[in-house]
Parts: sequence; C-alpha cells; structure tokens
Amino acid sequence: MLTLYGFGRVHPPVIGETRDLRVQWALEETGLPYRVHPLDHTGGEMDGPAYGRISPFRLVPAIDDDGFVVAESGAILLYLAEKAGRLIPADTEGRTRVVQWCFAALSTVERPLMEIQLIDKFGDAEADADRRAKMVQEAGRWLSGLERRLEGRDWIACADFTVADILLATVLREIRGTDLLDRYPRVKAYYDRALARPAWERTLAAYAERLGVAVEDIR
Repeated sequence: MLTLYGFGRVHPPVIGETRDLRVQWALEETGLPYRVHPLDHTGGEMDGPAYGRISPFRLVPAIDDDGFVVAESGAILLYLAEKAGRLIPADTEGRTRVVQWCFAALSTVERPLMEIQLIDKFGDAEADADRRAKMVQEAGRWLSGLERRLEGRDWIACADFTVADILLATVLREIRGTDLLDRYPRVKAYYDRALARPAWERTLAAYAERLGVAVEDIR
C-alpha cells in the first residue's frame, strides 16, 4: 500500500498550511489506497537519517509506493495521476498542459502568495509594509493572468479537473485570509469551485483529525 509521509505534529501557526494536504487531496480524488505515516516535526523526527533517506531535503510530503519513493508535492501529484490514470489526460498535448500549469502554480504564482502569507503570519506589519506591497503588486500580475486564462473555463489546464487544479487551488489558499481574490472574480469562483469538491472535504477532515484540530479552524 502507498504510504504518505505527512505531519502528525507541527507548530500551531502552520497547521492547515502544509503541503501534505495537496497529496492527500490527490489520493482522495484518485481513490488509490494509502496510509499516512505521521511525522513529529516539533520533536525533530524529520531531521534524522531515516527520513533523510526518504526525502533528500527532509521535507514533507513524500510518498513510498511499495519501495518507489517520490518527494516534492508537484512531482508526487503527477506520479499519482499517471499511476491512477486519472486527473491527467492521456494524450501528450493534454498532459503537457497539465504539467505547464503545475509548474506555473509552483514556480510563478506561489512565490509572492507564500511571502504574503509569511509576512502576515510571522512578520512585522510596519517593518514589512513595503515588502508586502511589492509582493501584492507581483501577485496581481499573476492573478490577472489567471483571470484571463479562466475566461469561459471551469478548470485551469483542461476541460476536466486535474492535478494542476489541486496545486493551484492550494496555492491560492495561502492568501485566503486576505481580500486579494476579491479583485479577480473568475479566480475566486474557480477557487471556490475547487474547494467545494467532496474529495477536498474528506481531505480536510482527515487532516484535522490527524493534527487534532477542528475543521473550521483550518478551513
């Protein structure tokens, strides 16, 4: 059975923000059987040599599929889609579109959104005001691009929901505590549509139980 290495204990400010959510969502969407191996981040479990042999950077998530180990959330999602034959088209052009938007979510859209989230959670509002304003401006450029892309479309890469949508929706989730999406109605509707999926609700419930928090506290 496939094993997902995810958080069992993590520092409270980042509960609900961790990237194992992406992988568990993909597993719930594909229906692949899996178990979660919870790691105690606060106790240093990820820093030991055992986990270092699983994840080169000692980061979560990682998966072990009967001895085949994959790290990095984007790579894991693409592997799961290929393995299940779901959440990715069978033709080369369709698959390339999905890969393109996976890369776009992680390498383009996420950078300023993650920094905004970190400033809001851990920064100094006054000292970081200029930096945050620059990140909001940069984020606007990428969100505007998404807004154009989503004209007449339900999903970002293809007509159907794919792993690119899981990655992009979880990236957009990083700024859910702000009003940034209100300026982009198509992106906001897309985000709401993705997180209304039953597999996401199952994922969030299982994650909340694993971390010992209420679902509403991390929604």
